[in-house]
Amino acid sequence: MNCCDMKGFLSYLILWILSKNKMNGAEISKELEKRRGVKPSPGTLYPALKELRDKGLIESDESKYYSLTEKRRRRIEFCLQFLLQGIL
Repeated sequence: MNCCDMKGFLSYLILWILSKNKMNGAEISKELEKRRGVKPSPGTLYPALKELRDKGLIESDESKYYSLTEKRRRRIEFCLQFLLQGIL
């Protein structure tokens, strides 16, 4: 398996990982490796982070720690509540 297999799925994984904690690029990369068995190259990871930031889905602080924007966090909470209503 190579990193190209992650291409379409990478943004969703990043958003899911950042829904748990804010992290820097190296930490995100390690989490992706744990979950997928493959560590994405910086040339794969950082363009994906930039695209998510440009779309307003994530933000980074001066220390380059990435986190979900408040709008995105509220949207995830809404979706979880919706899903739980269907289950319960």
